[in-house]
Amino acid sequence: MSYEKKVDSNLEVSQVEEEEDLFDYAYEQAGSIPGTLKIEKDAELPKIVLIDYNSDRADRLGDLTPEACAKHLDTDSVSWVDVKGLGSENILQRLGKVFNLHPLVLEDVVNVPQRPKVEDYPQQLVIITQMVVPKPSGTGFWLEQVSLVVGKNYLLTVQEKPEKDCFLPVRRRIKYKKGTIRNMGTDYLAYALWDAIIDGFFPVLEIYGEKIEDLEDEVIFNPNDQSLAKVYQIKRELLALRRAIWPQRNALNTLIRDGSKVIDPEILVFLRDCYDHTVQIIDIIETYRELASSLTDIYLSAISNKMNEVMKLLTVISSIFIPLTFIAGIYGMNFNTSVSPWNMPELDWYWGYPLCWILMLATAASLIYFFWRRGWFENFSKIPK
Repeated sequence: MSYEKKVDSNLEVSQVEEEEDLFDYAYEQAGSIPGTLKIEKDAELPKIVLIDYNSDRADRLGDLTPEACAKHLDTDSVSWVDVKGLGSENILQRLGKVFNLHPLVLEDVVNVPQRPKVEDYPQQLVIITQMVVPKPSGTGFWLEQVSLVVGKNYLLTVQEKPEKDCFLPVRRRIKYKKGTIRNMGTDYLAYALWDAIIDGFFPVLEIYGEKIEDLEDEVIFNPNDQSLAKVYQIKRELLALRRAIWPQRNALNTLIRDGSKVIDPEILVFLRDCYDHTVQIIDIIETYRELASSLTDIYLSAISNKMNEVMKLLTVISSIFIPLTFIAGIYGMNFNTSVSPWNMPELDWYWGYPLCWILMLATAASLIYFFWRRGWFENFSKIPK
């Protein structure tokens, strides 16, 4: 499952459905057989890559069958079997037989998305996580499930999409023998992969931090019809990130507290570092969510301020023209000066018309000067056109 950030308020139906899927966990119909696999129609065929390594060598084998991986599971080296794609029930069932996966484990691995969790079995440790990968364009992120099955001498990873993940640094450390990963077991490899998944949240959050800063400037200085839609979209995306990382903190806490037969106690120290990173990520997400929520109030305040400035301008214009309309209305009345000299004697003046204009212009100028002295014209330049 992939997700791309949309800033257009007019979302298409397919895009809305994609967003709804982002917030729904997988579930089966009532009464379905336990272990039933649900294969998506658009899922890609699985590609199996095996990296077999020890302190002396590191071999990579691609395009394998599940049966071809069996001979590597009981060796003294560490065998990392990476499965990318969930588009073949036959291959996945064969994979479950080779690795002796419980039907419920295979169901959790295949039926995505599942809530991140840790389940300890007698010979295996199953870790369900959510991985985020920022898009190269910087306009969004992919969100997909990654499942890790940790055995004595092997580690099975199952991903939804074959074209993207955040495991490249780990592969390079294995290939070029950087650090201690080549001298450690599968439990350390599982830690390294989980640590890469958790650290993958930081680049995504950095992008959203910059977007929120830009959106703050837009909401304050130039709010428009799409500003509120952008705020709402960011809030939904941050909620998706929160739902992806929050259960992983609980899963890490459970594993650190209870331990596992396939995890060496020394590795738990490294997992505590992962736990600290998840707490830091959650704090950042909560901060960004509060900022995004405050942007809604800022937007409404900015719109209200703009409306007040418009009303102030209209009030000033009305205040200037009201006395002018009064003067024009007085001189627009019907008078007969032959009956009484009090019947508007100015109508018979030679300079009556120019004097009337001078009176009105002087009145308007006096009012403009009065409003200017009161500071009513300061923010008129910010009124939207």
